Amino acid sequence: MIAQTAPATPRTPAVPPSSRPVATRRRRKPNLYRTLSKVLIMLIVIVQVYPLAWLFLTSLRTEHDFATGDPFALPGAWTWDNYARAFETGDLGRNILNSFIVTMGANLLIVLFGMMAAYAIQVLGFRLSKFVRGLFLIGIIVPVQIALVPLFIDYSTVNLLDTYQSMIIPLAGFALPMSIYLFSSFFEYIPRETYEAASLDGAGPYRIFGLITLPLSLNTVVTVVLVNSIFIWNDFIFANTFVLSEELKTIPLGLQNYIGAMGKVDWTATFAAVCVTITPLLLVFLVLNKAMIQGLESGANKG
Repeated sequence: MIAQTAPATPRTPAVPPSSRPVATRRRRKPNLYRTLSKVLIMLIVIVQVYPLAWLFLTSLRTEHDFATGDPFALPGAWTWDNYARAFETGDLGRNILNSFIVTMGANLLIVLFGMMAAYAIQVLGFRLSKFVRGLFLIGIIVPVQIALVPLFIDYSTVNLLDTYQSMIIPLAGFALPMSIYLFSSFFEYIPRETYEAASLDGAGPYRIFGLITLPLSLNTVVTVVLVNSIFIWNDFIFANTFVLSEELKTIPLGLQNYIGAMGKVDWTATFAAVCVTITPLLLVFLVLNKAMIQGLESGANKG
């Protein structure tokens, strides 16, 4: 018998190396937009950080070195006595405590009333709710100076002058329009189905506010508190108008104690006092800056 052999499969001709496609490496062209963005960010960082660095370095200079040398040069002599003199010259500890009480009290009213007003306008809804929201937004453009004389007269009538309340109430009132805007803008992104499901389960408006709206708004609360704390901590106009005693002076008023006779200013002690007073606010901002950014950007799905 003759064995049948399988037909040979045709072989594909080998491609010579010279004819194979060569992978070309594309050179990455520099992105002009990205480069400009990085340069702009670096410039902004330098502009923001340089004053703080200069303030700290100046607080470590001696009085003679600051008075006779270049104010913008590095310290020729280093000393920590300026910080000790800052606490001796003025009642810095009490000033910081007063500013802390005023800031926390005003923020408590801002968050409480701002969130409740935004909840009523945006979530519950009622006739002319958009008109009411517009009235609140008009308050953003109202200057605080027009309220000083009427408030001073009213406070003197009801014996509220020279109290914490005399500073907390107007600071919270003038910050409410922006806070209501931030809260109502965030509430727009909360799905209506969330509230409808809670209503079907028997939850009332107060329970929905406490169990749904408030937990979702934590990042927005942090944003509102940080934005307003910067202005409240540095407030001068209300404190200077309504505070009459040394015991209730806040930080901006307390810094006036470093001005001596004939307008002579102890600059190095003043810079040391400023460094002490801005440190708590900077630390809080550095710790909570991510929550602040998320509060500005996030909706209900990210909250």
